[in-house]
Amino acid sequence: MAPTDSTAASPPAWGVQHTLCLPTEDAARQAAAELAALGHRLIAIRAHDHVRSDPSSFWYGMPSLDPELTGWWQVFSLAVHTGHDRRALEPFLRHERIRIAGVARSHGGFRQGGAEGHATTLHRAFTRDGVVHERATAEVTPPAPLPADPAPPALGPRWTGPASGGPDRPDRPEDVVRAVVAVAERMYGGANAAPDAVGWLLDEDFAFGEPYETTGAFLGDLADAVAPQGTCTDDTVEAVPFLAELAHDGDIPPSVRLIVLGDLLQLAATGASLAVSAADRIAALGAAWQEPAGVQMTRRAIGRALPRLLDRWDEEADAARFVLAALAAAAPHDAGTHLVPRLNVLPAPEGSPRADTVALIAALLDHDERGLDTALHRLTSWRPALAEQTTMPHAAPRQVALAVLPALVMEDVGPAVHS
Repeated sequence: MAPTDSTAASPPAWGVQHTLCLPTEDAARQAAAELAALGHRLIAIRAHDHVRSDPSSFWYGMPSLDPELTGWWQVFSLAVHTGHDRRALEPFLRHERIRIAGVARSHGGFRQGGAEGHATTLHRAFTRDGVVHERATAEVTPPAPLPADPAPPALGPRWTGPASGGPDRPDRPEDVVRAVVAVAERMYGGANAAPDAVGWLLDEDFAFGEPYETTGAFLGDLADAVAPQGTCTDDTVEAVPFLAELAHDGDIPPSVRLIVLGDLLQLAATGASLAVSAADRIAALGAAWQEPAGVQMTRRAIGRALPRLLDRWDEEADAARFVLAALAAAAPHDAGTHLVPRLNVLPAPEGSPRADTVALIAALLDHDERGLDTALHRLTSWRPALAEQTTMPHAAPRQVALAVLPALVMEDVGPAVHS
C-alpha cells in the first residue's frame, strides 16, 4: 500500500482578528492581558485614530469618522485555531465572538468587529505598532469534541396557493419588467415626475437596454436603487409608495409581490437591526439610541402604506399573509392585537420552525414581553446563530426580534418564491 501524507488532510490554520474599543489605555491593557491569557497569538493596543496624527500616514490630518471616540483606545488581537476547517469551527468561533464581546464589555468598551482568513496571511498582515503580547506558536484550542450546532427541526408544510407564477401568470423577466414599468407609468407618468429611485425605469435608455436574464437580477437592481447597500434615504422614503403599489397590484406576479413585501419588511426592520448592532457601543458611550432620520421616515411611510396592503389579506396566499403579518409587526400601525387571531390560518404546526416564527410575530404584535422572550429562546435553540444577538445585555428583546425577523420569514417563504 502506498504511504499516505498525514498532513494532506489537515486544513490550514485559521486566524481570526478581533478589534475592541476601550475608553482608556489602562482598560485596553487589561483587556489585552485577558486575550493573552486566552491564548491569542498577537495583541497590539493603539490610541483610536492614531494614524491621523502620523505624518507618514495617508490619513494624517483628516477629520475623524468617529469623533465621539476621541481619547479611546483600540485592541487588535489575532487568535489562531488549527486542526479543523472553517465550517466545522463556526459554533466554536461564535462562542468566541460572544466571549470576546463580553471581555470588551467588562472593561467599559465594545467589540468593534473583526476579520478572518488563513492564519499565515493574517499573521503577515498584522500591524505591529503597539504590540504588547506576541507568542509565535500560541493557539486557542477548541474543545474536544468540537461543538456542533443542533440539527434544525423539519420544515413546516409547503406553502400552497398562488405563491409563484403559473402558466396563466408567466414569471419571465421581460413580463415582470413590463408589469413593474406599467405601475411606474401609471403612478408617475414619466421619469421627471418619478422619485429618483424609480425614474430609471421610465428613462428612454432603460427601454432600449440589455434585457434581464433573470427576474431576481431585475428585482435586485430595483432594491439597490431604492435602498443602496441597505441604507434608507429621502429617496427611499419617496419610493415606499411605489413598492407598496407593486406589492398590491394584481398584475404583478404573486412571487414578485412576495419578494417586494420582503423588501418592505427588511426596510421596516432596518432601525432595529442598526440598534442591535450598535447596542454595546451606545451603552459604552453612555448615549441613547437615535434612529437615523431616513430610517425612521421610511418605517413611517411603510406604516402609512400598510392598511391598504392588509386589505388584501383574504385574497392573499398563506405565504404572503405570513410576510404581511411580519410587516405589520415591524411597521407603525394600529392593527396590533386585532391581527393576532388571523395568524391561526397560517400552516404552522407546533414544533416547526414556522410555528416559532409565528409566535415571535404574535408576541411583537401583542407587545407581549414574556411571549417575546419565550419565542426568542425557542428560536435560538435550533438557530444558535441568534445567540450573538440574544446574549447582548444592552439590546432590547423587541429590537433583537425585529432585527432577526426578515431573515426568518424570507428563508421560510423562499421555496414558495422559487418554486
